Parts: sequence; C-alpha cells; structure tokens
Amino acid sequence: MHRLSLVLLLAALVSAGTLSAQTFTLKSNDIGGQATNRQWANSFGAHGDNISPELHWENAPAGTQAFAVTMYDKDAPTGSGFWHWLAFNIPANVTELKPDAGNLSKNLAPAGTIQSSNDAGAPGYLGPAPPPGPIHEYIITVYALKTKIALDKNAGPALVGFYLNANVIEKASIVMYAQNKN
Repeated sequence: MHRLSLVLLLAALVSAGTLSAQTFTLKSNDIGGQATNRQWANSFGAHGDNISPELHWENAPAGTQAFAVTMYDKDAPTGSGFWHWLAFNIPANVTELKPDAGNLSKNLAPAGTIQSSNDAGAPGYLGPAPPPGPIHEYIITVYALKTKIALDKNAGPALVGFYLNANVIEKASIVMYAQNKN
C-alpha cells in the first residue's frame, strides 16, 4: 500500500509540474502565414494599407515588468536586415495590440507604449515592401522584460535591440512572409 501511495504522489507531482509549465506564446488573428494587403507598406513601391497586425500573447513569465514588440526582415538586402517596428514599455498588464496599433496618429497602442524609429527613420509600424525576388521572412517578436526601457521614440533600432536583449526574461515569435513577384 505504501508503494502505491508513493507512485500516486509522484504521478500527481509530475502532472502538476507539467500543467504549471506554460509556454510564453505570441499569436495573431490577422497573420496566417502570408502578409495580406492590410499589412503591406504603402511606400517603397508597395501599395498596401500599412496596418500593423493584431497581436496577443499569453503565459508571460513571472517578474515581467513590461513588454516590447518588434518586426524584423532578416532577408532585406541591406547587409543587416531591416527593422519595421519597435514598440516598447508596453505595460505588464497588457496582453494584446489591436490592429493598426503601430499607426501613431490613431493612438491605439496602450498608454505608455513608446514606438521608436524603424529603419526607414520614422516611429511606428512600416509594413513589408520587399524588392522583387525571393520571399522575405518577417519575424514578429514579443519580449517579456524585467524592466521598462529608458529610451524615447528617437532611439534607433540597434540601440533599442541592445536594451531589449539586455533586459529580456523570455520572448516569443511568429513569422509572416511576403514576396514581391514583380
């Protein structure tokens, strides 16, 4: 009987540990693989709506004091990729960004959120606008941060990235693809 109790206790502990170990996850109701015309830029030769996608996340790690969201095109022909969106100091009680939150004129981002300069030199979201050729992979990442970042909207992508990586507890990403077939 003692042995059976011990086995049941161990099974319960293993099961409880498995259930409590939730994965920090980023999701979107707008992104299903390929960028749509809604997400594409309306510049650099692209003619999209330039609407940042809806994003939501769950199971943030303990100790999260703020979030950040970035969108990066690793395939841009620059030698260093292209940062399309950098939003940080999203309050820790927020778990979503509405569609078009990257449009500063609409004021849809949560209060306190800072959207710094993308690689085109303007704050806010800039959608995909790849040159003709191969498919580009746009990596959208949410960072759970141990502190807010002491930068403003004029900070460049490399500096923001440095601060994000120095203060990240955990991060989660999704990928969106875009190809200019012209």
